[in-house]
Amino acid sequence: MDAIWNTERVIEHTACVARSLKHWTGRELVGENVGPLEMARAVFNAPFALVSHGTQADPVLNYGNQTALNLWEMSWEELTRTPSRFTAELPNREERARLLATVTQRGFIDDYSGVRISKSGRRFRITRATVWNLITERGQPCGQAAMFDLWEMI
Repeated sequence: MDAIWNTERVIEHTACVARSLKHWTGRELVGENVGPLEMARAVFNAPFALVSHGTQADPVLNYGNQTALNLWEMSWEELTRTPSRFTAELPNREERARLLATVTQRGFIDDYSGVRISKSGRRFRITRATVWNLITERGQPCGQAAMFDLWEMI
């Protein structure tokens, strides 16, 4: 079996995530002039956490890099079947919904902090996360992504 990052769907999705981040923030995901395969590998193995979900009414996670899989204590298969609202504890889901609505309106935010919960119930606080809308090459909405490199177990 190929590595998760070495599939056509993940390579294309990583390119969408990077293109969308650049569109909204002007920032590169992993650096300039990186080919699609190398970008997919670098992002999947990066020291920051990156997750994304689609545009369903109850969005389901469709990507999580290895750092995110480790934090949420899930396999790729588990993560990509999980509604993204389940990454937050029940009392924090309303706050999370407001955050995503703000991102939908503004395109991105880069100062989100909040508590998340892993599959086993371990809680962790993320700080200064960037959350942004994903868009197709034609500019159509296709989901949202979140990236952070600061967290602490609580």
